Amino acid sequence: MKRMLLAIAAAALAVPAAQADEMVSVKLGYQYMTASGKFAGNKGGQQGTLTFGGGNGVAKFKKSTNVSGEVALQLGDWRLSVGYLPIKTSASGKINAPKLVFGGQNFAGLSVNADAKVDLVDVGLTWYLVNMDDVPTRFQFGPEFSVKSARANLQLSSLGQTATVSKTVPIPTIGARARIALADFLGVVGRIGWIGAGKNKFVDTDLQIEFSPLPLVGVYAGYRQIQVKVDQNSVYLDATFKGPYAGVFARF
Repeated sequence: MKRMLLAIAAAALAVPAAQADEMVSVKLGYQYMTASGKFAGNKGGQQGTLTFGGGNGVAKFKKSTNVSGEVALQLGDWRLSVGYLPIKTSASGKINAPKLVFGGQNFAGLSVNADAKVDLVDVGLTWYLVNMDDVPTRFQFGPEFSVKSARANLQLSSLGQTATVSKTVPIPTIGARARIALADFLGVVGRIGWIGAGKNKFVDTDLQIEFSPLPLVGVYAGYRQIQVKVDQNSVYLDATFKGPYAGVFARF
């Protein structure tokens, strides 16, 4: 992921700065997310699941707080971006479910520590069919194709035994992106992406406000919600992650 970010940044620095619609932007923020849903260590959770919101004797999973980032390159009507968002949450408690097989081990009746981690790398390409960047209120809108790599790592541990299941799933999504610049220093960005394939699905919605009192630097804040369902032989995850974020950005 770091190599992709550096590659886009290097390409952007080679773009002539004379044209206003050709630029690179770098964002670094802090994401605060709550988790709801469930996960299991076998297909469909047929042998017991753990619930993010609390249940099965396990306390409510903690909030996920992590640093996120994005590098984007815009060339005329096209925008290429690479983003990274780590989601990590944990909980502990006694399993009250009559049966909970996870990673080939039965944790029913045991006091456990539960950890769930999802690393999300997001590569997106937007084509602005509408690109009104030479009017007082600028407006950009177009379809966006994105490929997300979601690596889910789920772990239970108790009494010296640890079971871990993990899966990396490429998730292509199709959606749309829009940006309205109310003034040179204030902009609103909205984005949605969706895919559904068999028992797997992914929905990503994001709304963001950018404020740049100086031409090349500024701050941003927004709210993001990710709904993800992964139903593979070794991993079952059906969860929603949502929450606010804020950060700083620079344009070149």
